[in-house]
Amino acid sequence: MTLQDGVTNKKIWLPFTINISMVILLIILGIFIGLFINNKRLIEAELETRARSHFNNIVLTRRWNAHYGGVYVEKKAGVASNPYLKNPDIVTADGTVYTKKNPALMTREISELAATEGDYQFHITSLQPLNPANKADEFETKALKLFEQGEKEIFTKERRGGKNIFRYMAPLYTEQSCLECHDQQGYRVGDVRGGISLHFDIGDIESLLTHNRQILIILYLLTSILLLGIIYLQIAQLFRRLRAAQEQIRLMAITDDLTGLYNRRYFFSRFNTEIARSIRQDHSLSLIIFDLDHFKKVNDTHGHNVGDIVLKQTGAMLYQNCRRTDIVARYGGEEFIILLPDCDLECAVHTAEKLRQITEKQTFTVNRTTEITITASFGVACFSKTDISAKDSAEQLVKIADLALYRAKAKGRNRVETA
Repeated sequence: MTLQDGVTNKKIWLPFTINISMVILLIILGIFIGLFINNKRLIEAELETRARSHFNNIVLTRRWNAHYGGVYVEKKAGVASNPYLKNPDIVTADGTVYTKKNPALMTREISELAATEGDYQFHITSLQPLNPANKADEFETKALKLFEQGEKEIFTKERRGGKNIFRYMAPLYTEQSCLECHDQQGYRVGDVRGGISLHFDIGDIESLLTHNRQILIILYLLTSILLLGIIYLQIAQLFRRLRAAQEQIRLMAITDDLTGLYNRRYFFSRFNTEIARSIRQDHSLSLIIFDLDHFKKVNDTHGHNVGDIVLKQTGAMLYQNCRRTDIVARYGGEEFIILLPDCDLECAVHTAEKLRQITEKQTFTVNRTTEITITASFGVACFSKTDISAKDSAEQLVKIADLALYRAKAKGRNRVETA
């Protein structure tokens, strides 16, 4: 594989593009997942703070009640006495009956009131409740057992009655005021006597989370499409630049800097290819080698810069007057060589003579007032399949044409000789 093939090979660029795209997508996905998780944690932290606030308000209310040993309310219609208290009722001098509301009963009645308001509900319970109505459910039972092991609070989410609810529970510790009602249950001050669980509807919050997740997904898709588009354009541009650079490197490796023709190394590479093709197809293969006559005198008289101009214009002349299938190269110094595939001796001699005449008529401007001319000597050789097979290398075939060139020089230059 050549450098050019490597740059333009889709087997290399496609995995590269896919890998870059996957890395970018994963990074973006990680960012958006992080944002979603962070938002979710912030909302959950807010729910926990809200639950703790409700819990603390309930505890403070109970503590206020317990501080006064319970409070009495007028026993009106629908107000029942607490059957779990000793002598809960009192009668005033005017005959009005009052019944005692201890912290537990007050908590339950406030919970029932809160439930009707639709804000939140709470429930005081323990593993050994005096009132069977305060019996713990599964969540509360697990929480109470964990409290005895040192846990400070428990929270979870549940689906109940078609609604999403947030449940929270924290322990109640036995205080001195609690023993008035619970001294028969073996509690001591500081023991976990029970706990208060509360729950509230979080349907609106869950809907906001779902909406937020949908927005993040849309933003992720849009961001990904935008970035992938930019990446694709950048990679495509890089691909084009590398391809152009590799093409430039390839041309520099096979061309002569001064004339723009192929260099000697590339010429022999193509020569070997054409030799194999000529043998395979049994076609003739011709070779022209020529040398600019008295070129050293041009350099010595007018300077190397003028010599370079002569070489450049000669290269341009060859490019314009040779077939596109011909392989034209600068052989070295003022020598040029042309390989003519599928060209017999007559064709090669005709081409050499045409080039000789053009060279002879061509003028080169030294300065505004001086012009020079130059001639060239040509050696031509034509090889059949048998001729090619008899030689070991392309260099030996070149030597045959080179001998014809020497004869042209020996016979007075500015002529074409055949091998």
